[in-house]
Amino acid sequence: MKTIKVGTIGYGGAFNMGKHHLDDMAKNKGFVPVAVCDIDPDRTKTASTDFPGIQTYTDLSEMLRKSDVELLAIILPHHVHAKAAIQCMNAGRHVVVEKPFAITTAECDAMIAAGKKNRVLCSTYHNRHWDSNILTIMKHLPKIGRPFRWESWQGGYTKPGTWWRSDKKISGGAIYDWGAHFCEWMLQVMDADMLEINGYGVKDVWKHVSNEDELEAVVRFKGPGVGSHTVSSVAAAGKDMIRITGTHGALVASHHSCDVFTIDQRGQKVRTSTQMEPARNGDYYKNVHEHLFYGKQLVITPEWARRVIQILDFASRSAQKGAALKAQYK
Repeated sequence: MKTIKVGTIGYGGAFNMGKHHLDDMAKNKGFVPVAVCDIDPDRTKTASTDFPGIQTYTDLSEMLRKSDVELLAIILPHHVHAKAAIQCMNAGRHVVVEKPFAITTAECDAMIAAGKKNRVLCSTYHNRHWDSNILTIMKHLPKIGRPFRWESWQGGYTKPGTWWRSDKKISGGAIYDWGAHFCEWMLQVMDADMLEINGYGVKDVWKHVSNEDELEAVVRFKGPGVGSHTVSSVAAAGKDMIRITGTHGALVASHHSCDVFTIDQRGQKVRTSTQMEPARNGDYYKNVHEHLFYGKQLVITPEWARRVIQILDFASRSAQKGAALKAQYK
């Protein structure tokens, strides 16, 4: 193959993600933007301005019938990721799904099955796999021995906006947005089988939205080890964004910093501020390109993405049930 024709499903104005995906794809020789689909004609006009001559559609079925686009980035609300991806794969197209991969583990299973049946690529846009903080964490992780605890947190005491991201039926819940990134980072650090997943939720304050006010996902790993991520809109006091403890030290990190805590020969704690590794977010589509053109191993496989969704899905279900759930996929 000399070229692969690429496009997006969704070109919404929020964060301008359609243009972002096409620009990121086009940085790789052989990826050629050819098509955009969005239900809003104003957004397809914007796409035509951003990429003169690009094909535009307002209906996905029409795009799949008329366009020879080969790789599609799906940039839609969370609850329709699986449906759109399966439709595209059944039409023989490769798909990259914006995170989160889907809402439920069952949806992930159906997407993986469609990819295998049609022999097409299926992945999700975990470009933050190459963020500066996690690259720095992974570089210095051996200094703290075997990591046995991951804790991450985000939030504040903030009234949620009334957008689809605050509608649990559409978003999946409060933990599904940035939680997908944090749990993907967690799985890089806690490199062990998942045994069970627990969830704890609060819904007492913000009645104008259906997302939880706060949700915590807790994962028990073989090892032993434990990982937790909490997202909150009712936290009047915060804490470290990421804290990792190991058998010989600890790491505390944010988006822009990473401190390593070790114990010296005198038994004294030593704190070292590290130099942050440069982000390499463009490596996501670089890897997809190398996979499709040269057969290089895919980093963000659908099975890897399913592990992330299992945490989010099972934690949400556990919070409703009031009991831990056994991990289905280790």
